[in-house]
Amino acid sequence: MMFETMMALTGRTGTRAGLGSMILALGLMAGSGQAKAQALPTGNGKLAAAAPVTYANKWELYGGINLMTFQAGQALPKRMNLAGVEVLGTYWVTKRVGIGAEYRGEAGTTPVLANPYTTRPLVYMNMGLFGAQVRGPKNQHAALNFHAYGGVANGVFNNSTGNIPAQYNNVGLYANKTAPVGAVGASIDFNRSKRLAIRLSPDLMIERFGTETREFFAISGGVVYRFGNK
Repeated sequence: MMFETMMALTGRTGTRAGLGSMILALGLMAGSGQAKAQALPTGNGKLAAAAPVTYANKWELYGGINLMTFQAGQALPKRMNLAGVEVLGTYWVTKRVGIGAEYRGEAGTTPVLANPYTTRPLVYMNMGLFGAQVRGPKNQHAALNFHAYGGVANGVFNNSTGNIPAQYNNVGLYANKTAPVGAVGASIDFNRSKRLAIRLSPDLMIERFGTETREFFAISGGVVYRFGNK
């Protein structure tokens, strides 16, 4: 019950939360001119400046938890909530432009059309996407990135309905299939060090499992690790 409540709140307020985080990140950037380098203790007890965040890394790896709204059947009257993991690898061609490949795995229970056998069956999907990432405003504290990815999603919708008699199997779900999917959005990296950052990433998800294109909201949060100097 607590999980479904959290997901419902995410669906209603996710856009505002993502916008608020972006405003916070821009505020940190605006104040960077007055910020001083962090100090770290050295072996002899003296203080030394922390390594600057140069964004000169060649590779970047991101892993986090993803929340997403979805509709598991074109005729269903209500949407569902999915939760899962997101893993993204990025190769930075320049300091501002990178190419990325990512995997998203999502699962959740969905409402269905009235029937005597099931009320909220489990559905899940695996997504593979490829695209570009562009680094926007940045400083020692945070960086704002923009991205667009496209690929495919493999949806499994009969995971919990296999034992339903054939005459009742039409509960409004899509048939198992692979369909086009896209993600357009932005991410905010709050730097913890030169190599580590905490990321918040809201997305507009676009899919076509049915006969029309539909849009949904997703948001993920996790850790970024930068490595490999140019």
